[in-house]
Amino acid sequence: MNLKQALLAATVLALPVAAQAQPVSGLYVGAGAGLNFHQESTGNFRGASGKTKYEDDGLGGVGLASIGWGFGNGLRVEIEGNYRQNSIERITGAGGATVARGGYLNQWGAMVNALYDFDLGPLSPYLGVGAGYSWLEAKSIRVGTTTMNDTDSRFAYQGIAGAAYSLGAYVPGLYLTGEYRFYGTLDPKFTVPGGGDTKGTNYNHSVLLGVRYAFSAPRPAPAVVQPQPAAPQVARTYLVFFDWDRADLTDRARQIIAEAAAAAPQVQTTRIEVAGHADRSGTPQYNQRLSQRRADAVAAELVRRGIARDLISVTAYGESRPLVPTADGVREPQNRRVEIVLR
Repeated sequence: MNLKQALLAATVLALPVAAQAQPVSGLYVGAGAGLNFHQESTGNFRGASGKTKYEDDGLGGVGLASIGWGFGNGLRVEIEGNYRQNSIERITGAGGATVARGGYLNQWGAMVNALYDFDLGPLSPYLGVGAGYSWLEAKSIRVGTTTMNDTDSRFAYQGIAGAAYSLGAYVPGLYLTGEYRFYGTLDPKFTVPGGGDTKGTNYNHSVLLGVRYAFSAPRPAPAVVQPQPAAPQVARTYLVFFDWDRADLTDRARQIIAEAAAAAPQVQTTRIEVAGHADRSGTPQYNQRLSQRRADAVAAELVRRGIARDLISVTAYGESRPLVPTADGVREPQNRRVEIVLR
């Protein structure tokens, strides 16, 4: 398999049915695995010009794991651990003569990455850069009748380009990722048995498939099974409004809740629906949580007013159902509300 075929395979495999993607907010973890293409290394062997050629056109394996934090605006930072292995075909020295054969180049890396996600609906492309440290091992390389085994450590850097597909319709917060990484280090140097050393460039091109899971992704509100009424009923609705970015009840809000609680037995209420809402002045994730806190505060006040908790269903809609449609970022008082519906 050459690099072109590997890229095509990765593209085909990374086409799931995706849900609406959301900017990552809070803690997340990720992992990936795939193919690592190592460019032919150029440098020197025992002071003379040399090259290292890798088997299978330079193809080897790569795996990584990361833990990071998303800021809800597309920006993410993470710590990554990675591992790469490539098989060595031969090392040439002065005049192009083969001076060593076989063995492996193993690489372990610890990186700090900064990435930015572009929200394009179900598809979230992203770009990133990283810097860190790499531990390299030249293992089981045959030099004449001896074997070269040595290690070195060098500064490492990388560039990242990828895309994430949301699987939130099945598991909220879960993404399938496909990405390309260019990974390099400062030139490593290994001691050669019998004297001297070998030194060469270290440039890697990696194609990976992986998964990412965001722990604080908004969960869909649970579906409320609506019982079929025996006869048509007229629902009575009460609106409780909130100050900007607040979920505590004002005196006027408590008065309206008291009116709803007093009316419930009079209209023979069998169910009370409490639905929380928010305006569009924050991120969708934050507004989802804010609308949940508002709905919970109203439900608690209804219970304090004598309403049985099992009669109350609580739902949070975030900014998805505005009373007054607005542009993103607009503070609209009428959208900062909880609706109490007596049925």
